[in-house]
Amino acid sequence: MAISAGPLFKFNESISFIVKCDTQEEIDYYWEKLTSGDGQEGMCGWLKDMYGLSWQIVPAIMDDMMKDKDPERLARVTQAFLKMKKLDIAALKRAYDGK
Repeated sequence: MAISAGPLFKFNESISFIVKCDTQEEIDYYWEKLTSGDGQEGMCGWLKDMYGLSWQIVPAIMDDMMKDKDPERLARVTQAFLKMKKLDIAALKRAYDGK
């Protein structure tokens, strides 16, 4: 449930919902639904829905990738996702594996 506080208090990026997805199909589904209408794509898996609420649609596997102690792997994954709007699991895995 969400309550609107009217025009004085608007949504901004300091509040967002995170949806962790196990498959690319899930990412595609949520991305399409939440950007439909007046939704807006952002970078790095972020988007705003038609109401201006921010969402992060991310692969669940990214948690493990970002916790990796190998600085080269971390750098490759980071460089890959910084160029993406909707996150691509296969491309992130390739970057993680150095391919």
